[in-house]
Amino acid sequence: MNCRACLIVSGLTFAMLSARSLAAELSAGVARVDLTPPLSMHAPLGGYGARMNKPAEGVHDRIFAKALVLSDGERRFALVTCDMLGLAPPVKPEIIKRLGDGWTAEQILILPSHSHAAIEMAAINPNNVFGIPQIGIYDPGLYDFTVNNFVDVIRRAAERLQPVRIGTGSRQIAGWNRNRRAADGLTDKELTLTRIDAVAGQPLAVLVNFTAHPTFMSEKEMRFSAGWPGALQHTMEAAIGKGVTVMYYNGAQGDQTTVGRPAAAGGSRWENATQYGLELGLLAAGAWKDIPTQQDAPFDYHLQTIRLPERRWHADFMSTGGKEYGLSESLLRDMLPRMFPDETISGSLRLGNLVIVGIPGEMTAELGLKVKAETKRITGAAHPVIGGLANEWISYILTAAAYRKGGYEASVSFYGETLGQTIRDGALAGVSQLEK
Repeated sequence: MNCRACLIVSGLTFAMLSARSLAAELSAGVARVDLTPPLSMHAPLGGYGARMNKPAEGVHDRIFAKALVLSDGERRFALVTCDMLGLAPPVKPEIIKRLGDGWTAEQILILPSHSHAAIEMAAINPNNVFGIPQIGIYDPGLYDFTVNNFVDVIRRAAERLQPVRIGTGSRQIAGWNRNRRAADGLTDKELTLTRIDAVAGQPLAVLVNFTAHPTFMSEKEMRFSAGWPGALQHTMEAAIGKGVTVMYYNGAQGDQTTVGRPAAAGGSRWENATQYGLELGLLAAGAWKDIPTQQDAPFDYHLQTIRLPERRWHADFMSTGGKEYGLSESLLRDMLPRMFPDETISGSLRLGNLVIVGIPGEMTAELGLKVKAETKRITGAAHPVIGGLANEWISYILTAAAYRKGGYEASVSFYGETLGQTIRDGALAGVSQLEK
């Protein structure tokens, strides 16, 4: 072979390798597991200090973890959504340890919905040694129950791989959410749907991203529930049919809340949550029908380590968050180094024209919108989204100005006014490692 032919062959080989890294024929498998603890476990509900670690009194609707495992034949990735308030930092490493089989932290992204009627986050945190009812008391049995269910759902999804077609669509929807910190504050109104169908045409999974707190229920509602995201998922699964699995994940919801539906006016909190999820689910199911799919799609993922600023509490803490959670400054001096890490992670996933940017806490919409805009510029992906509360909950995440302004969200932010910029920069550094 002459030199010119060698160059041609080398060029073709490079082009083929590049094409394979940019677009792949993907396979996917899905599974779900019931996360609802048996009432005999006396598991506490998370979300409100006023519940005082009291166990759930019943089940309004069951809570689930759902896994989507993706593979291009060489690499695999597990996206897991769950009807939970959030995850303490030790949970994901323990899932990976028990999962085994070559799975790494980079290959798994866990996205809780932030339900305020699900498992108490501090009750599944082995670093929680304080025994304070307002923040939740660690329960080793509940920890094992939860971790083992996550392991199970990932394993089962990985066993069900089949060729798929993928497509994503977004639309702005007004009147569904608002900024709870300020009437004129920024609101992220984008609804993003990712359609994953078997090559034969059967709907396999739908990813749903919309940004709002699931807080229709107060501390007085003492039954397990996935809240309005659960109603949304049930509605879409019924409307689409054919055994589809709908997986909801939240956005930068630190200052975003819902706008109640007129049809539920005067009803109970349960009725308000159900009505909201029902109406939004029907809207989303209608939009799902119009999303085109393709078999070849860019697929990549990355896990970025982020060094966090020095831990501290806000000047407002004792009058807001501290009062709710029964804490003192002396307790905080001991608690912060035990329960709040020195560093965190931001996992990101590219799937076709979708890029999920994992944020390890409750980011405000102003920061989230900036991250989405920068992600679109960096990757060229048409549909960047925030995956809120990703992998672990470290804090509320605010801009410096919002932190200085104070209020509840600032009081439950434990790394000072530079945290927002630190997480924003770290997440985007991770995004920049994704294939374009």
